[in-house]
Amino acid sequence: MSEAMDALEARVNRQLNLMRDLGNELSAIRVRETSPDGAITVEVDGNTKLRDLSFTEAIAEMTPHEFESAVVATAGRAAHLAIAQRAELVNAFNSELAETAADGGHRS
Repeated sequence: MSEAMDALEARVNRQLNLMRDLGNELSAIRVRETSPDGAITVEVDGNTKLRDLSFTEAIAEMTPHEFESAVVATAGRAAHLAIAQRAELVNAFNSELAETAADGGHRS
């Protein structure tokens, strides 16, 4: 193969590996958040999909409105943190992809 083809193949392989890594890292995101009183714990994934929801006996002392507000607020904080983690990974991916394109795939 010619040098140009070798360089192209190396760049494409590096970019493919970056995409696979990003997919794996995004799939691995899990965020657990607990309400300030410890009564409610929420876990979401990188797509902010609810993965787990647990309660302590402390919810028995809450009014329905307090319970609803605590669940929504806790889930909202977890989702916010998951989105922030996702954004960090995507930004790092975009930076690496740009560097790979700029240097023709010669990074190790």
